[in-house]
Amino acid sequence: MGSSDQDSTKPIDCSVVVPLYNEALVIEELYSRLTKTMGETGLHYELVFVDDGSSDNTLELLKDIAGKDGKVVVVELRRNFGQTPALAAGFDAARGQIIISMDGDLQHSPEEIPSFLEKIDAGYDVVSGWRKHRVDNLLMRKLPSRAANWLASKISGVDIHDFGTTFKAYRREVIEELNLYGEMHRFIPALLSRSGVRIIEIPIKNIVRPKGSSSYGISRTFRVVFDLITLRFLLGYITRPLHFFGRAASYCILASLLLAAYILYDKFVYNVPIFVAHGPLAGLAAILLLVGLIFVATGLIGEMISRVYFESTGKKIYSVRKVHCSAP
Repeated sequence: MGSSDQDSTKPIDCSVVVPLYNEALVIEELYSRLTKTMGETGLHYELVFVDDGSSDNTLELLKDIAGKDGKVVVVELRRNFGQTPALAAGFDAARGQIIISMDGDLQHSPEEIPSFLEKIDAGYDVVSGWRKHRVDNLLMRKLPSRAANWLASKISGVDIHDFGTTFKAYRREVIEELNLYGEMHRFIPALLSRSGVRIIEIPIKNIVRPKGSSSYGISRTFRVVFDLITLRFLLGYITRPLHFFGRAASYCILASLLLAAYILYDKFVYNVPIFVAHGPLAGLAAILLLVGLIFVATGLIGEMISRVYFESTGKKIYSVRKVHCSAP
């Protein structure tokens, strides 16, 4: 047990949550810089590292650090679940009154943490980083990210420029009741906006990854599109899914009725044979009516599922094998 073991009876002011996947090359530097920065804040802190099923020696290095430093907690996941579940696991393990999340590849500078803490001290509930000057590839990363951020801002009504960065700070009370699913970690500020939290954005540095290579590609952009659709549903219709499907149903049924009215008008006014003159239109009207009814049925099923969701016990989206830390 090292000299930096923390007093387990003293409340923890700040937890830094870092999900890691195959980051053995930067672990030592990351830990050193985090320790130096947090030590200078004067806060009682902890570092929560989440190993997301790494296939290199990331976990071994983390366990070695945790064995020497009582301020370090290592959450070992059973396999690679992805960034959202890894963050959720870190949030659940964190004990601090302020929770800071950041990437573990050193593209986020630990030295910028005090800027986030200042805004929390100023009364904000969520402080979100903004990579104002991005160093990513223009076509593959910058333009898709800019479009996604613009859409997310319009959909959620949260006026921030960068939803995608993990570098954020939260008051414990606003994050502890949030359930994360899919890949929704990038939209946490939007999800929290439903509760009326105070959100502010601060510029952060965006540097080239110093070691290793990014696992993100253009395929991530397509997943973001589906996440945006999910975000719109969660923000506007999670408690009333029938309204979401009902709108589509009403359009289909209205179009079906208009087509049927036109066909019947021709039939009874001009004695036009329906299946001879309007066979395709009659078929389209029937299909639209059927689709509308399917949307209504889907909405009703969604209403029942929504109630089950809100009354459920909250099954986790990850599985922890073991939590490693120094004995108090």
